[in-house]
Amino acid sequence: MENPADGVKVQRSPQTAVSFNGFILKCEENSVRAEIVEESSRHAFTETWIQPSIHVNGDINNHTPMKRKLDHGPEVRSFPSGKKPCKGPEYPSPTGIVPCPATPTTFGHIRTNGQGQQRRRITSIQPPTGLQEWLRTFQSWTGPEKLLALDELIDSCEPTQVKHMMQVIEPQFQRDFISLLPKELALYVLSFLEPKDLLQAAQTCRYWRILAEDNLLWREKCREEGIDEPLPLKKRKIVKPGFTHSPWKSAYIRQHRIDTNWRRGDLKSPKVLKGHDDHVITCLQFCGNRIVSGSDDNTLKVWSAITGKCLRTLVGHTGGVWSSQMRDNIIISGSTDRTLKVWNAETGECIHTLYGHTSTVRCMHLHEKRVVSGSRDATLRVWDIETGQCLHVLMGHVAAVRCVQYDGRRVVSGAYDFMVKVWDPETETCLHTLQGHTNRVYSLQFDGIHVVSGSLDTSIRVWDVETGNCIHTLTGHQSLTSGMELKDNILVSGNADSTVKIWDIKTGQCLQTLQGPHKHQSAVTCLQFNKNFVITSSDDGTVKLWDLKTGEFIRNLVTLESGGSGGVVWRIRASNTKLVCAVGSRNGTEETKLLVLDFDVDMK
Repeated sequence: MENPADGVKVQRSPQTAVSFNGFILKCEENSVRAEIVEESSRHAFTETWIQPSIHVNGDINNHTPMKRKLDHGPEVRSFPSGKKPCKGPEYPSPTGIVPCPATPTTFGHIRTNGQGQQRRRITSIQPPTGLQEWLRTFQSWTGPEKLLALDELIDSCEPTQVKHMMQVIEPQFQRDFISLLPKELALYVLSFLEPKDLLQAAQTCRYWRILAEDNLLWREKCREEGIDEPLPLKKRKIVKPGFTHSPWKSAYIRQHRIDTNWRRGDLKSPKVLKGHDDHVITCLQFCGNRIVSGSDDNTLKVWSAITGKCLRTLVGHTGGVWSSQMRDNIIISGSTDRTLKVWNAETGECIHTLYGHTSTVRCMHLHEKRVVSGSRDATLRVWDIETGQCLHVLMGHVAAVRCVQYDGRRVVSGAYDFMVKVWDPETETCLHTLQGHTNRVYSLQFDGIHVVSGSLDTSIRVWDVETGNCIHTLTGHQSLTSGMELKDNILVSGNADSTVKIWDIKTGQCLQTLQGPHKHQSAVTCLQFNKNFVITSSDDGTVKLWDLKTGEFIRNLVTLESGGSGGVVWRIRASNTKLVCAVGSRNGTEETKLLVLDFDVDMK
């Protein structure tokens, strides 16, 4: 268990039981139950104290009604009468918080103030004659005899009298059990709540707010949602004195806002980045706050994703730039001038010019300090980007190499000879030639285990990289598969037939086809997806957002005025917070430019 001042890291299971001070606390996914046990009498009383059913816009006190059961076994007596109301001790507080006693809470006609105050009677009339004698007799009976007497008493009561009993009994069991627990156990209980419920629970009282701000509690919630790091310090808001700020909570709230902005936030006017005149933007890279665009005007431009300013223009190629890669401050470009160039993104300096190919460098893939390039000369070359040296030449294709993937161990290439090849770059050996396509291979994905290839023959094939066997042939598209992305066995493919499909490559099943009245009206040019969304662009001049799980259309993110009459979105790149689109036209109807949309803003 970690220091209470720093929070507690919890490891949850579907059902957990914790014993504490006469309680057995059972935590499940949808409820937290407390069993109050008296060993001497084998009495067991069960209460469901929390069942998370709080809605974001609802009342924090609007919980599911409490459930109780009483064991009427022969050796069991009733729960002791005259129970003392819960007394809240002072609790260890997070750093910077002054310890405070539990907040007094009023439930109906019962008030508990942490000092053992007795229950206030609802009735104020004088007790009838013989009542005290009856009570003494009642107390002399055994447990089962008392229960029998109570059953008979209830049967003889009128509805109004039963209602009165409920008004007296019900508040006895409505207690803030969180304040009874050590902080570590209280945090453990709260860890079963959904984040939206935690945000509402923080409004209950001061102590609950302190618990709900626990940084490690929110770190666990962020981990469950795939949020890797808290909000940068410079963006954190100043909180009121007396409460410890949770960076991980801020990160969660920020991510929730970003996701909401993607789905339905008002789209602000994008930043417009102009600089390639009327030429085609052939390749696009986006990492951090830096955008790099390559064009058939022989140049690359480095842009600030924050300000939209062109930071520098990389001049040196004597032919159009058709491929690029970027990592940190290094940019690599391939051109129709048959060379690759390695650039310093900060200074714009050309560090190396890589000579060797005898035709256009059409594709490349960067992994750490090595880049593999594929050319129309039918060869692949492996380069060291630090020294500029060509380390290996891979020969075997008999037509232009169109796509390449490299994971540091294996190189996979697809070519116009209908073949996919798997290489060991260190020995320059072709390990497998994957045969099956009946037309040019245009797109590849490789995750270290599976190779996925898309072809002009309309099919997509899934291969085992170790054996070279074709595992699945994915059919359904009607034309060229122009773009694909593979993550965690989920493949998203975009096709010239204007459709996008989502596949499970383990089973070969098509999970979703993104179509319907809002589908693209022309060829899909580019796509990208994450755990929630699929983003697609098209020759029809639109960028669309889809739900990955349901396949439902969410909305258009970009709609060019010239869409349908020549306006094209050539490339897209997206981060968690931004979308970059390279747009233009083939007939002069749309100016060549980059559009940058920011979703990490307040769109109210």
